[in-house]
Amino acid sequence: MNALGVVQILLFIAVLVALVKPLGTFMARVYDGERTFLSPVLEPIERGIYRLAGVRPSAESNWKRYALALLLFNFIGFVVVYLLQRLQGVLPLNPQGFAAVSPDSSFNTAVSFASNTNWQGYGGEATMSYLTQMLGLAVQNFVSAASGMAVLVAVIRGFARRRASEIGNFYVDLTRGTLYILLPLSLLLAVILMSQGVVQTFSAYNSVDLVEPVTISTPVKDAAGAPVLDATGNAVTKSEQVTQQTIPLGPAASQIAIKQLGTNGGGFFNVNSAHPFENPTPLANFLELLAILLIPAALCYTFGRMIGDTRQGWAILVAMLVIFVPLTFAGYAAEQSGNPRLEALVDQNASATQSGGNMEGKEVRFGIANSALWASATTAASNGSVNAMHDSFTPLGGLVPLWLMQLGEVVFGGIGSGLYGMLMYAVVAVFIGGLMVGRTPEYLGKKIEAYEVKMASIVILVPPLIVLVGTAIASVTPVAVSSVANPGVHGFSEILYAFSSAGNNNGSAFGGLSANTPFYNIALGIAMWASRYWLMIPVLALAGSLAAKKATAVTAGTLPTHTPLFITLLVGVVLMVGALTFVPALALGPIVEHLQMIAAGP
Repeated sequence: MNALGVVQILLFIAVLVALVKPLGTFMARVYDGERTFLSPVLEPIERGIYRLAGVRPSAESNWKRYALALLLFNFIGFVVVYLLQRLQGVLPLNPQGFAAVSPDSSFNTAVSFASNTNWQGYGGEATMSYLTQMLGLAVQNFVSAASGMAVLVAVIRGFARRRASEIGNFYVDLTRGTLYILLPLSLLLAVILMSQGVVQTFSAYNSVDLVEPVTISTPVKDAAGAPVLDATGNAVTKSEQVTQQTIPLGPAASQIAIKQLGTNGGGFFNVNSAHPFENPTPLANFLELLAILLIPAALCYTFGRMIGDTRQGWAILVAMLVIFVPLTFAGYAAEQSGNPRLEALVDQNASATQSGGNMEGKEVRFGIANSALWASATTAASNGSVNAMHDSFTPLGGLVPLWLMQLGEVVFGGIGSGLYGMLMYAVVAVFIGGLMVGRTPEYLGKKIEAYEVKMASIVILVPPLIVLVGTAIASVTPVAVSSVANPGVHGFSEILYAFSSAGNNNGSAFGGLSANTPFYNIALGIAMWASRYWLMIPVLALAGSLAAKKATAVTAGTLPTHTPLFITLLVGVVLMVGALTFVPALALGPIVEHLQMIAAGP
């Protein structure tokens, strides 16, 4: 590591923490129904939405009706995105004339964006029309993120209320999260990004002449489109000179803003935030990176304020930072160290060594520090966007984002989903603490009993089950293995990363895996669906159970949940679950690959 890189990472963390309280306070006021500086402008719009949708804001529901409304709304979103893809060939705002997307890819993408995963097995600029990008994908970026925030608010009410049967109104929470929080922040960020060069246009793609024409080899195909083979069975190629390049355009800035703020991560272009039209400058990179963690971090303060004890929110935030910061620096150190085996192979040509660090797969305009920081932030926050190719990271550098996902996306995590996931770990932590001292565990004035522990356990254990079972099936299925570009342990890491990403609703890709196939589109789609909604249901059930409980008095035997002791216990539980669950799989992938890398000889 070098001093400049360390300073950049520390500066980012300092700015992030400084924004936690003001934004967290604002969001608490929004969800509590208090007036804010945006109320004079947005309250009439909010009331109009309720009248148009037939929603009574004062009518709250129990957890079952809340969950039903959530599932119904998200299912409608899934259907809309699926149909837009299947019909885009005959719909407007398609200047490139893209045909309908295949059924399996449409299913995968619809599940992906409805579940706030935003896994992409396609190239956006070569597949999706402007209408599909805006009306389908960008809209889901807003409402899927707001759905996660709504579930979190319902959980917070479960802790805050006493002997109540209702936990809120899903449609009110969804509307307020979208209208007062996501839309204003996205508008502000989109305008700033446009000033930095992020494209925002409805113009068709442009073709430009290359300054230096290049010659490429292309396969020769027969009349049926099959490759022509020579006598030895190798593909016949021909040389072609390329004199023009197609420049993809589109309404990107508006989608980039919400993809980051909503921890969505779906890129407008195929290479995501490594593309200069999505992320052109260091300032744009810093703001997009800040947007990834901004709302998840600030929601910790929102949680503390809504339950009436901000110390609890700060404790959760500190626990997240205790995990995130060391892992970020570990990833940075691995990438800055480079590949010592490569140096050994080219030691007679010093200029070819990686003495300056591993820059493979990284943009020069960002460098190693910002690439490693982004990799940690995007996988910690269930965002999934990338500004460097994770497949080109060193084994330990790639292990960091992989394990951050496997911790359950609770270190910041998706907006809403990350914090309610961490609260499930907190429930388990106080239960363990209660066992240690031999008394009924309590958290935030509510007794944690068998039902709450069961619901929390489901939330914690379902994602690892999906990841490990999916990886195991793919690793022994010939059609799935054939999609792996790299043999051996790195190929296994690519499969493990794909299911870790889908099974934890992250959406980032390791690369090197041809995932736009019927097998992976369906398998990863099922993983994304299950890991989103099978978790939301027990979370809401736990919220309903807590809301119905009476408050318990604090006694000398009550475990304080805002102290360094509890923070240590909480961090230990998160890391222990992640280690016990995934270390065997990691040992078969990045760990053994690291040992191979440092082994003597070529």
